[in-house]
Amino acid sequence: MTTYTVSDDVFVPMRDGTRLATTVLRPDGGEKVPALLIRTPYGKTWQDLAYTTIVPPLALVEAGFAVVIQLNRGMFGSEGTFTPFVDDAADGEDAVRWLCEQPWCDGNVGTFGSSYLGFTQWHTASTGVKGLGAMAPMLASGDLYRAPMYSPGGAMSLSTQLGWSYYQAMNVLRSDPELDVEKARDLGALGAALGDVDALAWHTPVGDHPLLDRYLPRIVDLALRRPERDETWQALSRIDQAAEIMVPALSTAGWYDPFMSENLRAYTVMKAQGGSVEAREGQRLIIGPWTHADYSGVFPSRDFGVAADLQAAGVAGDHLAFFDRWLRGRADALDGKAPVRVFVMGLDQWRDEADWPLPDTRYVPYFLDGAGPANTAEGAGRLTAADPAHEAADTYLYDPRRPVPTLGGTTIQTRGFRGGPMDQRPVHGRDDVLCFSTEVLDEPLEVTGPVSATLFVSSSAADTDFTAKLVDVHPDGRAIILCDGIQRMRYRHSLSRPETMSSGEVYEITIDMTATSNVFLPGHRILLEVSSSNFPRYDRNSNTGGVLHEERESDMIVAVNHVHRGPEHPSRLILPVISR
Repeated sequence: MTTYTVSDDVFVPMRDGTRLATTVLRPDGGEKVPALLIRTPYGKTWQDLAYTTIVPPLALVEAGFAVVIQLNRGMFGSEGTFTPFVDDAADGEDAVRWLCEQPWCDGNVGTFGSSYLGFTQWHTASTGVKGLGAMAPMLASGDLYRAPMYSPGGAMSLSTQLGWSYYQAMNVLRSDPELDVEKARDLGALGAALGDVDALAWHTPVGDHPLLDRYLPRIVDLALRRPERDETWQALSRIDQAAEIMVPALSTAGWYDPFMSENLRAYTVMKAQGGSVEAREGQRLIIGPWTHADYSGVFPSRDFGVAADLQAAGVAGDHLAFFDRWLRGRADALDGKAPVRVFVMGLDQWRDEADWPLPDTRYVPYFLDGAGPANTAEGAGRLTAADPAHEAADTYLYDPRRPVPTLGGTTIQTRGFRGGPMDQRPVHGRDDVLCFSTEVLDEPLEVTGPVSATLFVSSSAADTDFTAKLVDVHPDGRAIILCDGIQRMRYRHSLSRPETMSSGEVYEITIDMTATSNVFLPGHRILLEVSSSNFPRYDRNSNTGGVLHEERESDMIVAVNHVHRGPEHPSRLILPVISR
C-alpha cells in the first residue's frame, strides 16, 4: 500500500493576491509525480468529494498521482467572493502554473470531477495554460447556456436552475466566517425553500428570488433574467473556443443527465476543432444509464442490471488509463480501449464503438399519421415508417396554469422530483398530450444516436412551446421515457434574436431531443409524445410573447395549439437506427 502525505489548507495565491484553500495528497518516496487537480465550490471533505469526483482521490494517489483539491473563491476557507463562472478560467490557469512550480510535481497536470467541477475544467483548458495535459469532465458542459441553464430550444431549465442555485446559496452562507443572526435566518429560509421544490417552481415571476439576489446575484442575472444567448452567454461558452483547447478530454455522460447533450456535442466539436492533434485525436466518451445524482442504474420503473453501476462498469479504471496515457506518456495505456463506450439500454449491456455518432447510423423518419385524433387516452395517432396517408391537424389547449408534469427524464434529482427512466402513463390521459405509436414490434430495433422531431405547428398565441418525448412502451404497459426536447417558438430561428409567431400560420420546426441508445425489443412499441409543457423540467411559456421572467401567473393566457400531419405536412420523428 502506498503511503502518502496530506498537506491541508495550503493557501495558493492567485494573480490578484486572493488565496485559495487547497489540499494536497501526494505519494511518499520523493519522486516527482503528475498532479490531478480538482477545483470545487462544494467543500473538500470526503463526503463532499464522494459525490463530485466519481473516481476516489485515494485510488489515484495509490496509482502514483498527486491529487490536489482546491476550493473556489469565497467557499469554505478560500478568500474572495464566489461569483459563479467569472473567475474559473483565470484561477484555473493560476492553479496549474502553481502546481508546475512545486518541487514534487513533474510538470504534468490533469483535471477531473463532475458537474461544476467539470465547468472549471473547460474554463481552465480554454486558457491554453502550459502544463495542462488532459482533462476528464463528467456530467458537465462546455456551453453553460445550452446546459444546464437553458436548453437547445431556448426554454429555461427551471428545476435544475432553482435546485442548484438555492443549494449553492446555502453553501455561500455556510462558508461565511461572519454568519450573524440575519444571515442564519436567511440560511434557514434557503433550506426551507429547497425542501419544497414544488412551491419554488410554481413561484412567479420566475426572476423574483430575493434570497438569490442577495447571495448569488450573478446567477439571478444570468440564469433567471437573461433568456437570450447573448454576448455574455457566448463569452462563457468554452466549447466555442475549441481551437484554444490543446488537451484531450475523457467525457463521461449519463443518458438521463441534463448535461448529456453538451457532453456529446463537446466530443464531436473537439474532434473537429480542437487546437492540437492530441486534442482532436485524444477525445474519449463514456455514456451510461445514469442521472446527475444516481449512478447505480437501478430506478423504480427500470432496472438496468448490475453492469450498469458506474463502479462496476470500471469507469475509475478508464480514468486511470487515460491519465497514464496523457500525463505519463504510456503510449500503450489505452491499447484495446475504444474511443467511445456506450450502455445500450434494452439489451442492458456495454458496447465499444469507433466514434459518435456511430459511423453506420441511418436516420429513419417515422411519420405521424392516422385518421383519428391523437389526443386521447387510447393514443389513436400512428407512428409509421410509411409515407403519411392522411392529412389532419390535432388540436389541444395549452394552459400554463395546468402544465404537463415532469415525470423523470433529464432533470436533476431534488426533493419531490426524480430524474431517470420513469413511467409516463400518468400523463397519457391528458387532453393536452398527443400520443403517436407504432404497432407492436416483431423484430428488435436499435436506436442509438441523436434523436429529433420535425413538426408542422401553428398556434393562436404570439409565442408558445412544443415538446417531444421518445418513449419505450413495454409489454406490461410501462411507458419508459428515453429522451426529450422542447422548442420555444420565439427562438425557432435563433437563440439570440427572438421572433414572435403569427396566429394561424403553420411553421416547420425541429425539436432537438438530445440522444439515446436503446433496443426496442419484440413486443414493445415506439411512442412519441407531443405537448407544450414539461414542468418543472422547463419553465412555463405564458403564451403572451412578453418577458417571461417578469410575468406573474395572472398574466398567462391559454394557447390553442395545432400539430399538422400528413402528405402536405410530414411531421415526423427521426430515429438513428443501427442495423447489424
